[in-house]
Amino acid sequence: MTPRRIGPFEVAPIALGCMNLSHAYGAPPPAEQAERLLLQALDLGVNHFDTAALYGFGANEMLVGRVLKPHRSRIVLASKGGMAGVTFPDGVKRVIDGRPEAIRRNCEDSLQRLGTDVIDLYYLHRWDKAVPIEDSVGAMSRLVEQGKVRLLGLSEVSAATLRRAHAVHPIAAVQTEYSLWTRNPEIAVLQACREIGAAFVAFSPTARAFLTGKLRNVTTLDAKDIRRGMPRFAPENYARNLELLPAYEALAREAGCTPVQLALAWLLSRGEHVIPLPGTTSTDHLRENVDSWDVQLSAAVLARADALINQHTVTGGRYGAQSESEVDTERF
Repeated sequence: MTPRRIGPFEVAPIALGCMNLSHAYGAPPPAEQAERLLLQALDLGVNHFDTAALYGFGANEMLVGRVLKPHRSRIVLASKGGMAGVTFPDGVKRVIDGRPEAIRRNCEDSLQRLGTDVIDLYYLHRWDKAVPIEDSVGAMSRLVEQGKVRLLGLSEVSAATLRRAHAVHPIAAVQTEYSLWTRNPEIAVLQACREIGAAFVAFSPTARAFLTGKLRNVTTLDAKDIRRGMPRFAPENYARNLELLPAYEALAREAGCTPVQLALAWLLSRGEHVIPLPGTTSTDHLRENVDSWDVQLSAAVLARADALINQHTVTGGRYGAQSESEVDTERF
């Protein structure tokens, strides 16, 4: 296993996205199961854990902080601000707010929930387009000066926005969805990261379970599952996308790995600065993910995977209109 780098840190090739232990895909697992999974990830060699103020409106940071605090010196801890839960008379709602005062408040809250004095990698979760990126990153740079944050990152930004931000303060990582079925980073931001020396952290690397081959019937998804609002998971679109899987699964068998491992190994092949960020609630799936860093794929297998599932063969958009308007990534 060859480590990858985020700034001065060496990290395992596969990170752990902690979101779905508290958020997004229906009812989260019991606390004991979530705690066990975090500790098993550590035992398997994962040392890069990713959370955010938004996930479970703080619950995920509290979970990660509580479980991993005794092991703090062994891990690279990433969290995010600029998008968090805000309490209104009718409940807690997600709010994107990139004003300096909001970023400072988000960071202070995250430090408290995580039970740590410093966050290793702190992302702007979404660029608030009502606030110049220079102002938001300027506020984040002051968190670095104050010793509350070590490295800065951005999530879901274009190459142009990345370069504007990097001119204010070095950006150590960009986090964006990237998988065989979501190729937007290939337009410009992957190369921009390489040029400035930033890691590229790929979330949803198995296409929100599509590439596992195990999600066959989207009508069974929990009512609160965020995939219900994503066009690719609409039943009519998903039925067409399922037609891509038999050939993909056959390719994985030919390569001697599982469909999940093919997806993750394909991502690892895209550049030494690319770090897949799968999430799971299953310890068996966690081990499968980690084992992917030893999978070696031939150039022919990589090319066939690339041709089978891509932006031209997948049906449906990544996000609905509202969510699409909130991201700053280049579009095909």
